[in-house]
Amino acid sequence: MRLKHYSLRTEAVYLGWIRRYIRANGRRHPRDMGSVEVEAFLSRLATEGGASASTQNQALSALLFLYREVLGIKLPWMENVVRAKRTRRLPTVLARGEVAMLLRQLSGREWLMASLLYGGGLRLMECLRLRIKDVDVVRGEITVREGKGAKDRKTVLPAALREPVKRQINATLVLHEADLAQGYGEVSLPAALARKYPNAARQPGWQYVFPATRRGIDPRDGREKRHHLDEKVLQRAVSGAARCAGILKPVGPHTLRHCFATHLLEMGADIRTIQELLGHKDVSTTQIYTHVLDRGASGVVSPLDRI
Repeated sequence: MRLKHYSLRTEAVYLGWIRRYIRANGRRHPRDMGSVEVEAFLSRLATEGGASASTQNQALSALLFLYREVLGIKLPWMENVVRAKRTRRLPTVLARGEVAMLLRQLSGREWLMASLLYGGGLRLMECLRLRIKDVDVVRGEITVREGKGAKDRKTVLPAALREPVKRQINATLVLHEADLAQGYGEVSLPAALARKYPNAARQPGWQYVFPATRRGIDPRDGREKRHHLDEKVLQRAVSGAARCAGILKPVGPHTLRHCFATHLLEMGADIRTIQELLGHKDVSTTQIYTHVLDRGASGVVSPLDRI
């Protein structure tokens, strides 16, 4: 997985499924098993474990990687797997007033990150992985590197956030200078850039906009570096802010991305433009937000109200 430049999160997920598969089959070696055991394992996830279709597909991808890439065994097409039923769920969307109440409950770094999610349609990890060089305060643009599907894209940096982003970058640079003075100051680089540009890891532009409060050991090379902030920090902050604001809907950081798309549609933005800003591969993915517009179900007068 390192050779193929898989992310550390993918490594952890795949290894977790491989361990579960081995344990579910009495700790037998995967080489001594095959499509029959894989089919049974995946079917149990759906029938006994109640796993969703996406969870089942994730387990399947991990096991296919194990057999094809690690063991060099090609599994025949598995037709007997009981597939989990796909459910089409509408996203939770807050009204503009609710978003304002939510953001008012946040402050400092957490407020800025949540505002970027809503103001630029960023995913949680895209926000946390932002590097200084990819934030253009002058042009009001954010470049998202290797987003979902390993695609780069540009999105908007709201004018209201330009000064707060400048202050955050300045604070990050001060922290970086302190790390350099102590003999550290490196950051993880994507793929082979660390070998191609040996000094890039210490350059200010490559530092994360939202760095972790402590340095940590990079599992790829064992060196002490400054990683980005843990995603749980913002997840807990947004959930707590929703409770304090009295919002009863299920709210998380990704809800703000849904709000970004829906509110742009309500403002008359072109759906193709929103597709580009969100980084969706197909416009059909973006069209789900047309079902949660204010002029949808809530724009219809019920016959009960006419009695």
